[in-house]
Amino acid sequence: MDKQIIKIIKGDITEQKVDVIVNAANNSLLGGGGVDGAIHKAAGPKLLEECRALNGCPTGEAKITHGYDLPAKWVIHTVGPVWHGGNNDEDKMLAKCYRNCLKLAAEKGIKTIAFPSISTGAYHFPIQRAAEIAINEVIDFLEEKPVFEKIVFVCFNDEAYSNFSRTLDERIK
Repeated sequence: MDKQIIKIIKGDITEQKVDVIVNAANNSLLGGGGVDGAIHKAAGPKLLEECRALNGCPTGEAKITHGYDLPAKWVIHTVGPVWHGGNNDEDKMLAKCYRNCLKLAAEKGIKTIAFPSISTGAYHFPIQRAAEIAINEVIDFLEEKPVFEKIVFVCFNDEAYSNFSRTLDERIK
């Protein structure tokens, strides 16, 4: 697995020049706070219009829309799990989010993708645990299907950046 494919950066996901950005959405797909609100704001009102027609999204699943006013052509919306202590399949549901996003992107022929740290904001998933799940899912997918040229984890703060960077370094030596 080529380590050059996976990048960890600190920044704003709405500014990424990639084929698709991933939105950490809520079940309605109609916008919210954090990453979700920022993506809806940056994409403009047509994103909300398209999302209304999708009739929501179950936790762990993923749906794709156009990117509209974003630099990215597409947005993949996925709904991460709310943290309830770790005994309610949260790890499995978070892994499913990443896996379904990658699968959908691969089916669409997408080559570059940017992920936020799904579920670690308002949904309170522990950041180190989330980073391990995210990195493991991406590497496992790439080992099975090396179809992407670049996968970027866009971290909003220093804590996310250090956890994702450390986890990637530990997994790929």
